Amino acid sequence: MTEGWLDEVEQHTWRVWLAVAELLPRTLDAQMRGDAGLTHAAYVVLAVLSEAPARSRRMSDLARVANQSQSRLSHTVARLEGRGWVRRERATDDLRGNVAVLTEAGQEVVARVAPGHVAAVRSSFFDALTPEQVRVLGEALGAVLDRLDPDHTQRAIVGS
Repeated sequence: MTEGWLDEVEQHTWRVWLAVAELLPRTLDAQMRGDAGLTHAAYVVLAVLSEAPARSRRMSDLARVANQSQSRLSHTVARLEGRGWVRRERATDDLRGNVAVLTEAGQEVVARVAPGHVAAVRSSFFDALTPEQVRVLGEALGAVLDRLDPDHTQRAIVGS
């Protein structure tokens, strides 16, 4: 092995990870488009809002939790607003920022499409693994996330 290069096991693992990182979002996006006419990214925004106190989050925080740029989130929220599922309000604490709020209609969408999303995640991801593999994978991904974001400012994990 040449110094600095990945060894055979690392190379294989890395390439498998790259393939999964490409194929899994594509699979979940197709499921969500078929079931609800939504992108998976838009569903994540709705789901994150549904879990938030008062079903609302500051836009900057929502972008971080939903793993979207501010610009992309703004476009996503605009589309969701057009469907009546989200509304934007001025932040009441400092009046400088905006808050995205999940409407009752948006909550109904989440309740309707969440079971299909869970089924797609389970069949595409978890059903391929044993419980021990799920535990080990969670620990391994947690270690990588801690390396990439040691102070937890770049990516918040909802429910963790």
